[in-house]
Amino acid sequence: MFRIEDELHAEPQAGEFPSFEGALAELRNRATLPWDKLPNVAPCTSWRTCGRLYEIVEYDDAELPWKELGRTQVLEINAQGLRWLHTVA
Repeated sequence: MFRIEDELHAEPQAGEFPSFEGALAELRNRATLPWDKLPNVAPCTSWRTCGRLYEIVEYDDAELPWKELGRTQVLEINAQGLRWLHTVA
């Protein structure tokens, strides 16, 4: 199971995805949205100079609590623009 997390704010994002590709599709969608609008606007008081660093985190959800298997930094969004950190086909 895969989830999206904002690494800069330790904030899980909406949704669980059965595959890495499913989570990546959600981040492709977020990349089309403005950096200063939900869900991309940072939750902190310095949001104008901050941003989001989206990671895709893989979990083994067969165990409780879930066991983290790995994380991949994928997309950074802020006032300067966006930057893909993971190759997107």
